[in-house]
Amino acid sequence: MEKKEILMDLGEFFKIFADPTRIRILALLEEGEKCVGEIAETLEMSQSAISHQLKTLRLANIVSTKKEGQVVTYCLADQHINIILKYGLEHMKERKEQ
Repeated sequence: MEKKEILMDLGEFFKIFADPTRIRILALLEEGEKCVGEIAETLEMSQSAISHQLKTLRLANIVSTKKEGQVVTYCLADQHINIILKYGLEHMKERKEQ
């Protein structure tokens, strides 16, 4: 894969982080795995709205799922996502303090 294509893919990847609801979902999942109902209740949103955002996050390989019986839980896909969130939050906190 050439550098231009990788940079284009990276741009698309970061677009996923541009939605405040998705960021709130990711912040919750940083605490541990959760099902749609838990996320919806915490964010005070409908389960269908949360499911829609989780689908986008799953298709972008930002979250992964685990199914136990009828319950599907979501978690961050890997440590890279944790790191992106960590540094993004640190950056924003530092900017606010300036």
